[in-house]
Amino acid sequence: MIFDTLANSNRYKALHSNFSKAFHFLHRSDLGDLTEGKYEIEGNTVFAMISKDQGRAKDAALLEVHNKYIDIQLVLSGIDEMGWKARSACTEGCEAYDPEGDIQFFSDQPSAWFSTRPDDFAIFFPEDAHLPLIGPGIIHKVVVKIAI
Repeated sequence: MIFDTLANSNRYKALHSNFSKAFHFLHRSDLGDLTEGKYEIEGNTVFAMISKDQGRAKDAALLEVHNKYIDIQLVLSGIDEMGWKARSACTEGCEAYDPEGDIQFFSDQPSAWFSTRPDDFAIFFPEDAHLPLIGPGIIHKVVVKIAI
């Protein structure tokens, strides 16, 4: 997991061949004006999902993991109190991995919490269980999915 501000995104482009494309999209000057939905950056290899969702309570959500995609989650407005736990430490799986949705949920408690504010981003790799969309009010964010 990586947590940083968008101003420092150039530091991470070398970590994956498609991070440059992802961060180029996240630096769009009109990003906050785009409507909710899916935006193809490079087909299903790199794409973004923009959402405005009601934040949830910590006890009303589950940790999630993905096998096929890396997430870069950027908050545009609101505060997302994201939770994190090493996937290898998760022991309380709620259901089997769903390959079509590329998701599995765990009811373990996160081992760390961090406040993600506008222009902050988190990168979650398949080994990172994460719990997003925690907080009061509407959380406007972009999640860029990058195929492994």
